[in-house]
Amino acid sequence: MSDLLLTGKTTFHARAILVGNRLDLRAMEEGEALALTPLTIEVEGGVAVLYRYGVIVLFGVDPLRETLLLTHMKPLIGSPYTDHEVEDVLIRIDPNAREGMRANTVIINRVDVEHLQIIADVIAKSAILARYEARLTQNIDRIEPLAVELERHGRIGGSAKEFLRHIGSMLLSEHTMVGRVTITEKPEVLWEKPFLQGLYNRLEDEFEILERHSALERKLNLISRTAETLLDLLNTRHALRLEWYIILLIVGEILLTLYQMFMQ
Repeated sequence: MSDLLLTGKTTFHARAILVGNRLDLRAMEEGEALALTPLTIEVEGGVAVLYRYGVIVLFGVDPLRETLLLTHMKPLIGSPYTDHEVEDVLIRIDPNAREGMRANTVIINRVDVEHLQIIADVIAKSAILARYEARLTQNIDRIEPLAVELERHGRIGGSAKEFLRHIGSMLLSEHTMVGRVTITEKPEVLWEKPFLQGLYNRLEDEFEILERHSALERKLNLISRTAETLLDLLNTRHALRLEWYIILLIVGEILLTLYQMFMQ
């Protein structure tokens, strides 16, 4: 392996930045790359690992160069976010230490593409989980007043349009989060470099990736059930309204018949 720009450094920062809903990397894959799965390239000052689901992980890139790089990549970002989710860690190189994490510092024995990809995979997942957690919290906050109203009054007020807005927001969250990135899937580099499994497991535990993913799945299930309940309530409301219309038509028909009989 040729020397990376980071070779020789004993410490540097890694930043995972969730910049948008997706990244179009097809054009970048045509150039020189350190690796393709995920796309890993050298940038000014360090190394970048790019993920199609919208995360850019930068190693050893200072803030000024980071800003310039993100500006340069704007055309590749689909549905960009105005507020970026960021996961930041310090990396320290120690050939004699046990690889893993101490406080907010990731310790590795050497700098190579494979080690960087392992770190990038975990902190990229952590950044996107943070985004999901914030979004689901907003939806849970919307659900609580509906549940309180249902408990107190046995029904939920508001128009059908408000119902549909709530349901649409919940379903959009599910659509966005399901299938976009497989959180539990291990990085491909582990198939070629199984000795990195220990480092990956320790980082995954440190960032609580699996636990946070399980918590999100439970919240998604709650939101899904709530959306179904709202749809049932909306259908029930429509059915009751339709029954009243039918009753009124029948009463009107009876009154009209009685009037005709009286006139005769």
